Amino acid sequence: MIIGVPREVHRHENRVGLTPLAVTRLVQRGQTVLVEKEAGLEAHFSDRDYDKAGAQIVYDTEEVYKRADMVCRVSVLSPQELDLLKPGIIVCGFLHMAVATREAAARLMNLKATLIGYEIIRDKNGDLPVLVPFSEMAGQMAVHIAAHYLQNEVGGRGVLIGNVAGVPPATILILGAGTVGSTAARYGLASGAHVIVLDADLSKLRNLNRDLGGHAVTIKAGLDRLEKYTSIADVVIGAVLIPGARSPFVVTEEMVKGMKNGSVIIDVSIDQGGCVETSRPTTPDRPVFVVHDVLHYCVPNMTANIARTASRALANSAIPYILDLSEKGIDAALREDPGLAAGVYMYQGQMVNKGAGSTLGIATVPLEELMK
Repeated sequence: MIIGVPREVHRHENRVGLTPLAVTRLVQRGQTVLVEKEAGLEAHFSDRDYDKAGAQIVYDTEEVYKRADMVCRVSVLSPQELDLLKPGIIVCGFLHMAVATREAAARLMNLKATLIGYEIIRDKNGDLPVLVPFSEMAGQMAVHIAAHYLQNEVGGRGVLIGNVAGVPPATILILGAGTVGSTAARYGLASGAHVIVLDADLSKLRNLNRDLGGHAVTIKAGLDRLEKYTSIADVVIGAVLIPGARSPFVVTEEMVKGMKNGSVIIDVSIDQGGCVETSRPTTPDRPVFVVHDVLHYCVPNMTANIARTASRALANSAIPYILDLSEKGIDAALREDPGLAAGVYMYQGQMVNKGAGSTLGIATVPLEELMK
């Protein structure tokens, strides 16, 4: 199989789809890997690194897409990249089809493309093995970012995340007890903050309470509780995830109005549309906006700012699936691994993911019926 690694074209996207180490493993198994010139530059992987790993360095984006049978990328496809895809191509990446446009989906369907979303691949335990390290990184980053934006110079309340003798610490409210929320809770506690975690799933709250030794406050989510705790929070971290579907709004604009002036919202769910009604996507060079005197940080793909770490984490978690796809062929790989099959948004131009299909208003067909 010919595997292509394009240079990411989205502004501020610094990560790369495969590292040189991952390329080495593929080449050793007999695969051909095309890497676009300077694809790994922002993650500090040089063309020489890829050349030594056995990749072919190509100098034109179109060549990557026209020659490759499968493309391994990081973020969603741009309109310009859609123009370069060849019919029948396989695309792997964090594709977030639930927030894609219907036009983009239609173009991919016409190309009979197969789309595998890293964010919805599952393992035998039902976990999300490629997404998990990114959620862990985002949870860590959320606490650091919140600490920065609470400072006066950037418009915050002038509150320290940690504690000082005689002064109460900042209150961090975390919405969701999944990987992002659990990691943020752990790092918030380590920083000395007062941490409150809301989730609708009692089993998740029970596990988190046990893991953190009861030091975080865990609360069953409900409208009245959201109103109460958003009003006392210095920081709200939105970590609500429905794999493959758009995140629901759980914090309304009225709740934002009731928050303290200078408090901070970090909406990590913005990749899937956001969980705060007043959120909208921002960029690393203009990461924050203010609504009702509350700072909103809503940068999608926030781990693009730690590109080397994130690229290595992606390669480590995705390479087993890429090896299976390249060695066994897509049909055999999907039949043998139901978790990988769960990561398919679209198969040969047919939408198979119910969450994305429902959001986009596109009829879905069960993957197993298409592979008979």
